[in-house]
Amino acid sequence: MNEYQYADCSFCGGPVQEELVTVVRLHKGRIIVIEDVPAGVCQQCGERYYRGPVVEDIEQLMNEPCPSAREVTVPVMKFAVG
Repeated sequence: MNEYQYADCSFCGGPVQEELVTVVRLHKGRIIVIEDVPAGVCQQCGERYYRGPVVEDIEQLMNEPCPSAREVTVPVMKFAVG
């Protein structure tokens, strides 16, 4: 992984370091999990920063049919107030 130099966190001012993270997105009614995504992660508050090319790659993965590494079952619950 080519280490990218991020500015300090825009929320808390903490240092941001590049890490490989897991991204979870809801896309066309399906939950998609993408592992090993490079992101700048604030070491104080956990805020994530994605570079433009990384976001483009995520969008491409979500919009093109591709073989998944594996599939998992996810329980879905409804939140009831009261």
